[in-house]
Amino acid sequence: MVSMKFKGTWKTVLLLALGIIAFLIYLYVFNVDIPTIIAIVGNADLRLYLLALVFVIFDTMFFSLAWHTLLNFLSVKISVLRSFLYVWYGMFIDIIIPAESVSAEISKLYLVTREQNGTSGKVVASLVIQRLIGMSLNIIGLLIGASLLITQMQISGLVLNLTLFLAATSMVFLILLILFCAKEAWTLKIISKIMNFVEYISKGRWKPAKIQAEIFKAAKIFHDSMRAFRRSPKLIFTSLFFSVVAWLLSISVIYVVFVSIGFTVDWGVIIITHSIISAIHGIPFGIPFEAGLPEITMTALYGVLGVPLNISATATILTRILTVWLRFFIGFVVQQGLEIKVMTAMKTSNQVDKT
Repeated sequence: MVSMKFKGTWKTVLLLALGIIAFLIYLYVFNVDIPTIIAIVGNADLRLYLLALVFVIFDTMFFSLAWHTLLNFLSVKISVLRSFLYVWYGMFIDIIIPAESVSAEISKLYLVTREQNGTSGKVVASLVIQRLIGMSLNIIGLLIGASLLITQMQISGLVLNLTLFLAATSMVFLILLILFCAKEAWTLKIISKIMNFVEYISKGRWKPAKIQAEIFKAAKIFHDSMRAFRRSPKLIFTSLFFSVVAWLLSISVIYVVFVSIGFTVDWGVIIITHSIISAIHGIPFGIPFEAGLPEITMTALYGVLGVPLNISATATILTRILTVWLRFFIGFVVQQGLEIKVMTAMKTSNQVDKT
């Protein structure tokens, strides 16, 4: 058992700081009245805002249930509570290492395989299926949001074009991921190419034969797991159900935040903005998209879709406090707790061995 203790780096802090500064500059350039924002926040309905906080917790819970259902089917036995904690851990890692959500999935893979060795192929399969479900829901969200706004004549050409572009791009990545899951020969060929390249650049000093055999074994288990999923549509539907509930809760968070500051916004505006942010965050554009840029994008989209700029900025700030900073601090506590537990167990084991 190995502990993965997080050590903050100046690059992580710098990225977060630059993002926040960029958002503040955006507010200044577009003449957003910061004292007005402070006044709106001061008059917000705290009970409704706390309700939004509860929705964030339940959103995370149902997301973890969707993942736990897939793991349990593949006989990867972890408790519902542990999967819930691992999801918080992954969210924390995803915030400090923004990499199109892949960092969260890698951390969850690490946590499960640390506890149950030899399950990497099954865990990757569960994470890939969950990503496929998430991408599908986001594409549907983009199209539903655009349709609602088109019927009400509230959508601009810019937002419509952005929505269609992101929906098409997400669809391309979705199809590529499905093909990767279906073609075992492609996976093995890619692994071989990567291993040959690594051996070449190391000039023969590193022989990846042993690790290549282990990766091939994990890849075979992965594809066996994917075939098992294809034969179990009822299970996929169960995971999909939990994912849909999580998605509904995530958009409800935004709606309740708007209501808490005394502004009622159309559901189409919320769905399309949430889906655009999720699509950009999930597609590997190679741009860190966790602090600053999402706030600017959300505020701008709300403004383009008819929400007053002061209200847009206030709702964005209050929403991101819940969806980023709340998750950051809860995830940090979970990460520290899990790693301290592992380190304590390791010390106890070492003391027993010495005696």
